[in-house]
Amino acid sequence: MKGYLYILLCVDGSFYTGSTNDLERRMKEHQAGKGANHTRKRLPVELVYWEEYNRIDLAYNREQQIKGWSREKKIALIEWRNGDLPELAKSYSRKRR
Repeated sequence: MKGYLYILLCVDGSFYTGSTNDLERRMKEHQAGKGANHTRKRLPVELVYWEEYNRIDLAYNREQQIKGWSREKKIALIEWRNGDLPELAKSYSRKRR
């Protein structure tokens, strides 16, 4: 079963990261206020990034990885600035100490 990792931009400027096996259905749920608590309180939301996987567990694993990232690193991913990702990871780990 296919899986999707996705990032939403909420009306307050925050990001929501999730995974699903049906991206179109899940987007409709979020917009209707039937998604996660985070998005329910921050409508409307905009799909700003997604990745497709052959299996839902791979999308879920990627979701968990990205949820631990800094805002700056998520923005770099959304903007396809993949070359910036390693340095942003180092910067974030130094800040958390």
